[in-house]
Order: sequence, then C-alpha cells, then structure tokens
Amino acid sequence: MDMAKKKYNVAVLGATGMVGKEMMKVLEERKFPVNKFLPLASTRTAGTKVTFKGKKYTVEVAKPESFEGIDIGLFSAGAKISEMLAPEAVKRGTVVIDNTSFFRMDPNVPLVVPEVNAYDLKWHKGIIANPNCSTAQMLMAIKPIHDVAKIKRIVVSTYQSTSGWGKEAVEELFTQTKAVLAGKKAQVKILPKQIAFNVIPQIDSFTSNGYTKEEMKMVNETKKIMGDPSIQVTATTVRVPVVIGHSEAVNIETERKITAKQVREILSKFPTVKVMDDPEKGVYPTPVDCPGKDETFVGRIREDISIPNGIDMWIVSDNLRRGAATNAVIIAEKMIEEGLI
Repeated sequence: MDMAKKKYNVAVLGATGMVGKEMMKVLEERKFPVNKFLPLASTRTAGTKVTFKGKKYTVEVAKPESFEGIDIGLFSAGAKISEMLAPEAVKRGTVVIDNTSFFRMDPNVPLVVPEVNAYDLKWHKGIIANPNCSTAQMLMAIKPIHDVAKIKRIVVSTYQSTSGWGKEAVEELFTQTKAVLAGKKAQVKILPKQIAFNVIPQIDSFTSNGYTKEEMKMVNETKKIMGDPSIQVTATTVRVPVVIGHSEAVNIETERKITAKQVREILSKFPTVKVMDDPEKGVYPTPVDCPGKDETFVGRIREDISIPNGIDMWIVSDNLRRGAATNAVIIAEKMIEEGLI
C-alpha cells in the first residue's frame, strides 16, 4: 500500500472482540500509517492488554473524550455504543468507520464496499458505515455481473459461521460439541438453538414480515450499496457449526443473457475476487479455505436451467476480515488516497 508519509492517530473501539482484534491485525498487515494507537472497549473488558505492532497497550474505557486528537475511529462494539459515541467522536474531528448496523440505512451515511461503491465516500459527513458481512461478500461477486448484464433479482441462502455472532457463540459451539461427543445434553445459552451438529435458520430476531433482521439487512443494504432500488432481493440466513467463514448459495436473474464462462472471466478480473471453479477436479471454495484471507472466493458457477437469464454460484469469505475488518481498513485507505481525511 503506497500512501503519503503522513501518519494518523487511530482508535479501535471494541478492541477486545473478534472483529476488533482482526482490525488491529489488518492494520499491521497492510502497514497502515498509524501514529498514535488507542484501543477502546466497554467497562466490561477495559483494563485488559492487547498487542499492536509488538507493543502492549492497556484497553481504555470508551468515552466521548477518548476521541480528542483521534483522526480515524474503527468501531465494532455494538449498535448502541456506536449510536452514543460515533456522533461524539465526529464532533471532535474523528472520521468514524462503523462496523455495526446502526448507521447503515441512514440516508446521510455512506454504506460502502470499497471495490463496489468507493465513490460514495465523497459525500460522508464524518461517519461511514461498514455493511453486514454477508452482504459485503455477496456484492463483491454481484457488482461486476450487474455492470455487464444488469441484475433484476437475487435469491440468496447463507451458511454463516458462529464468529459472525461473536466469541461467545464460538465458545458455545465448542462446549456443545464436547458435550454431545461425551453423550451429554448440549446447553443452549447464546444462540437460539443448539448449534453443534445442527443448523439454525434464524440469525437475529424475526420481523413482522416473517424475515429475520439479518435477512432484511441483506435486502436493504444490497439496494443501497448498488445504488439501485429496483433490484429485487430475497434472503434466508442460516447459522452453521463453522468457526470462521460465511458461505452463500446465490441465484441471480439478469436482464441480458450472460453465460457461466463469461461470469468466470468477469469475476477473475475483479479486484480481490478469486474464482475457484473446476468441479470435475473437486475445485470449489469451502470455509476452511478462507480464514486469514481477504479474497472473496467464488465457485459452482453455472447457468440456471429453470429460467432463460439466470446464474447460480457459491460464494465463501472470511467474515471477520472481508466482511468487517479488512473492509473498514480499506475504506480508511481509500479516504486517505482521495484526501477525504
């Protein structure tokens, strides 16, 4: 990453969580120009130690005053905390890149996947929203197809890892798995039902139309990021007993005919998308292929035999990185490049 020599004061809010830790790792890996580094969290985990660039830091309690002199705030500590602290940070001159759901559908806040709609960063008013991880990875594969053939409808079923909920859900998966293998009853505390040796067709709470909030996030965020409210989207989101890596079975209907071969060619040229698609040789992506990687992996690309202009594909990505931490850091990089910070 080639950037100006200027360095920036950076705060990570939610530094003790899975995404917060990944944000610190990505900042290091991408050699982000950090001057002062400030890890923040709630009173529950403040006081613990984190390591950034080989140096130990004590996590501080996040308060409005914490953002004095901070240039960039990467937020991943829950919607209520973002609601309270993001405007306070902006008042103090901080540009906030928020990974929670709170600001995503605010018409005054850009919702950005940098490779898809970096142009929306130009109208920010201090806060930029990071999309839902499942939306972000899907749109990496959807946008280049839309540009060529115009997508009319998307049908997506997700297979989302427990780390999408957080470290408590991952721990519950491990605990339940041990219990079941020992012939004991799995204790359900965090997720709505047993996750070990099971799948749960509920992520977040149900809404009045029968969809979950997670499903409606995919519907609404897709339209906003693509800048096209005419795209019809329906989603079923499912939690699966995987630690890291969301998978998605995506069916799209396009206005113009596009072949599977053309889709492979288009996606192969798109930044940070990697096509793994040779089923006869057993080549297609699975969640174990993606941890620690920033690419969005696409396979099982085929023409839908039920409609004239349809494509099916399988999309896999590290939800902690592509859908959250890396997306946030790339947003910050783009803003520096464009002189927006």
